[in-house]
Amino acid sequence: MHIDDTIRSRKSVRAFKPDPVPRELMEEILELASRAPSGTNIQPWKVHVVAGDVRDRLVAEVMAHRENDPHDAKAEFPRTSKRKEPYTGRMRTLGKEMYGLLGIPKGDKAANWRQWGRNYEFFDAPVGLIFTIDKDLDAMSFLDIGIFMQTLMLAAKARGLDTCSQGAWNNFWSVTRRVLDVPDDEYIIAGMSLGYADESQPVNTLVAEREPLDSFATFHGFD
Repeated sequence: MHIDDTIRSRKSVRAFKPDPVPRELMEEILELASRAPSGTNIQPWKVHVVAGDVRDRLVAEVMAHRENDPHDAKAEFPRTSKRKEPYTGRMRTLGKEMYGLLGIPKGDKAANWRQWGRNYEFFDAPVGLIFTIDKDLDAMSFLDIGIFMQTLMLAAKARGLDTCSQGAWNNFWSVTRRVLDVPDDEYIIAGMSLGYADESQPVNTLVAEREPLDSFATFHGFD
C-alpha cells in the first residue's frame, strides 16, 4: 500500500473480528513504529501488548471496577485544558454521527454508559496496547508518544489491520497498573485496540470529517 493510501484509509475502528493477530506480526509492527522520531532521540514510549487470557483479565477487572466506582474515571496525570469552539463543535459532530450509526438516541444515559464501556473491552479487538511514560518526563515526551502511536497505526494499516487509539484508558488506571504490573514511576497515557475490522458493523462506516487546509495552515514567505 502506498503511504498516501495508508494515511487516507486509516480511521478509528470500533468493532473488530475475533481473529487473532500473531505475535510475530505485532513484533514487526512495533519494531517499525520504533523508527518514529522523538526529541533528542530519547524514545520515551513504553507499551504493554495484551492478548489472550491477560487481555481478558484486564477487560474484566477494569469493567468490574468501572461499575463499582464510576467516579474513578480520571487520569493520573494533569489534564487542565478546556475545550472551546471550534473544538467542541467538532467533537459533538463526531459524537452525533457515531451514536446515530449505533442507534443510540440522544439522552439515553444507559446506552451511552454501555457504549463508553466498549472502550474497556477494546471493542472486541484481539489485541490491546497500553502506552506508558516515565513520570519525570515533560510534555514534549507526550508529543513523542503520539508520533509513535500514529506510526504504529499506519504500520498496522499497511498490513491489513485496523486500530482505534483510546484516551479512555488513562481512566481507571489503578486497575491497569495492578493487572499489568506497571511501575509506579510511569503514567498510563492511553490505549489502543488493534485487529481486523468487522466491516458488517455500521459504526465502522464512520469517517470523521477533516477541516480544509485554509482553516489550519498559514503560509509565510511563499511566492
